[in-house]
Amino acid sequence: MLRILAYLVLVFAVGLGFAWLADRPGEMTVTFSGYQYQVSLMVAAVILAAIVTAIMLTWWLLKSIWNSPHTISRYFRVRRRDRGYQALSTGMIAAGAGDAALARAKNREAAKLISSDQEPLIHLLDAQASLLEGDHDTARQKFQAMLEDPEMRLLGLRGLYLEAERMGERQAARHYAAQAADVAPQLGWAVESTLEERAEQGDWDGALRLADAQRSTRQTERDTANRRRAVLLTAKAMSVLNADPTTARNNGLEAIRLAPELVPAALVAGRALIKLNDVRKAARVLEAIWKKAPHPEVADVYVNARAGDTPQDKLKRALKLQSMKQNNAESALVVARAALSAGDLKQAREAAESAIKLAPSEGAFLLMADIEEADTGEQGRVRQWLARALRAPRDHAWVADGFVSEHWAPFSPVSGRIDAFEWKAPVERAPQLIEQEAEDAPPAADLETLVEASKADEDAAADKVVEIDVTPVEADAAPAKAEPEPSKPASAAGKAEAPAESRKNAPKPDKPASAGKTDPKDDRQEAEVVPFSRPPDDPGVEPEAEDEPKSRFRLF
Repeated sequence: MLRILAYLVLVFAVGLGFAWLADRPGEMTVTFSGYQYQVSLMVAAVILAAIVTAIMLTWWLLKSIWNSPHTISRYFRVRRRDRGYQALSTGMIAAGAGDAALARAKNREAAKLISSDQEPLIHLLDAQASLLEGDHDTARQKFQAMLEDPEMRLLGLRGLYLEAERMGERQAARHYAAQAADVAPQLGWAVESTLEERAEQGDWDGALRLADAQRSTRQTERDTANRRRAVLLTAKAMSVLNADPTTARNNGLEAIRLAPELVPAALVAGRALIKLNDVRKAARVLEAIWKKAPHPEVADVYVNARAGDTPQDKLKRALKLQSMKQNNAESALVVARAALSAGDLKQAREAAESAIKLAPSEGAFLLMADIEEADTGEQGRVRQWLARALRAPRDHAWVADGFVSEHWAPFSPVSGRIDAFEWKAPVERAPQLIEQEAEDAPPAADLETLVEASKADEDAAADKVVEIDVTPVEADAAPAKAEPEPSKPASAAGKAEAPAESRKNAPKPDKPASAGKTDPKDDRQEAEVVPFSRPPDDPGVEPEAEDEPKSRFRLF
């Protein structure tokens, strides 16, 4: 744009100059070799401009002729380079699409047209083609060679990292990721892998330095970076809670400032403050997190903050928590547990029933069974609550990658991912199993009916006496006959006697020819009959005739 403006200004200036000369007529006389030439000033200016233009055109023509060999060679070189880049582009697209043959062919073509020193992407295409062909050793050698080139170093580390991950060499993969993270902390894959390694080693200071370096690059969102730093600070505070409560308190409070909804940060900060005898500040921290996310561990630490509190004092603190978060199942369960410990069974029952109405869960029904046993001691009611607990939704727990834990951890033990644990209900049982349990369970009945039935069963079991003959059976004696069974209904007896009569009247199978020889071992085996090895009402199975020997040859 500036060049166009300059050209326009120049043309405008020349036009003004000629206009100025035209308005001022005059003559110019030139004497040369005894001759005198006289022309007007305008003609002289035109002749001068024509001479300058001719000189410039002559110079351009001579320069073009002089530089023509270089111009021609540069034209063919540029054309060759364009063809090479076109082949390289096509090869990269083929490698991305999984076409190994086309990628290899375009790699050879690009290597012929472009020097690999001028274009390092040729090495990448070669490595990708080797991966598609299944030659992983050659691909690793190509990636290893890239480490010598500063421009290709990160690309080589990435390729070696992926190959190590594919082979299951986790330590080697993290080694390459650590090298890449030191050079370029903005690389997410390198920082993630290095953070996982340092977290597993317990090097929380090193993990925090790396997280701060990544945060300074501004490649991640601010909330994500704050959350990760809060998780690492919480993990560090948990590791030094018993040895250095002051450091644990400072790290926990900073983690709360970065992520106010992080429950483990509030827990570790509250425990550290309690160890430092600052119970009032610990209560404020725990109350703040309770209002945002009611958690049973928060309630446990809050209720048991003072070691010398009586059960009634703990119940008062539980009621205070309930007043902060009303109409909440977890608040009701906290009050129910505290009331049960304090011996206030009526209040415990009311709180547990309220929790069941708000959110029925396995823990709520189990707590109700404990209250029932402590209050009435009736086993029928207790069994009913236990049966309902089996079919109730599971309690919330810390879950990460399918792994269920009672306590929070900064990384997943399955994948090593940072901040993987979530407070949620584990995977529910299959609907088929729940339906089967519902079908197998007895039909719903009133509590009084269940209690009377259970008492009747216990009394009948106490009165019933079963006598079993344990007289040893001699080896050579015939098997003893079973004693007559107790009386049964006529329908059952009729069904059992009919097969017995048919078995008694059925002809006995002929003995083999070798039956004349008796073997004492066989007699001993026939004599050793275990009493009551078959149910009394089982008529047995008639001996089936042996199948006819099959022919060794089949016609069809």
